[in-house]
Amino acid sequence: MSRETILIVDDEEDIIELIKYNLKNEGYSILTALTGEQAIKTANRSHPDLIVLDLMLPGIDGLEVTKYLKHNDHTRDIPIVMLTAKGEESDIVTGLELGANDYISKPFSPKVLVARIRSILRRRIKDVSQTRDSIKQEGDMIIDRARHVVTIEGNIVDLTLSEFELLSFLAEKKGWVFTRNQIVDAIRGENYAVTHRSIDVIIVGLRKKLNQYAAVIETVRGVGYRFKE
Repeated sequence: MSRETILIVDDEEDIIELIKYNLKNEGYSILTALTGEQAIKTANRSHPDLIVLDLMLPGIDGLEVTKYLKHNDHTRDIPIVMLTAKGEESDIVTGLELGANDYISKPFSPKVLVARIRSILRRRIKDVSQTRDSIKQEGDMIIDRARHVVTIEGNIVDLTLSEFELLSFLAEKKGWVFTRNQIVDAIRGENYAVTHRSIDVIIVGLRKKLNQYAAVIETVRGVGYRFKE
């Protein structure tokens, strides 16, 4: 049975109880929070293995919670699954850009949510267990998989989790062209439900942060993206 701890954040207690019931049946330990403020305090104090986070919260909303957690060294590596209302594509894209790992729309299937959580935790364990060498690219840009850091001329580039994973994936297969779907599968897991637009948004943000090295990510019209040879 699983022993990971999951923090459920939602202002609707019946939703919390539904998720809690299904996750406890899978052997997970559960923490709960009804507000964004409580979520931040609990995450800092208990450092759960994953957070299920509703975006529509009173006070500090889910996007602000995500932003705070992903910019905090103590909590930035905690995976986040967003709970969203249908039609909130802009919020979904924003959440992914801030570093959330996945999302599921309400109303949702508890079995699907459990499967998504299990997949993320399994992938996280795999990533931790794999040791990858630093990848030195053009000039003074270094992508360090072990430390999860990108530096340019010795200065750390502040990337979101999504930006770092995308850059690392392309850099590891320099010159290869990948479609948006292939990129999604590689950095999120197979069959991850996300729009092509979110990948394009990640690329735009990443290029801005890379400054003089933005050109290493090339757009192949009608196909996708590649890391320049």
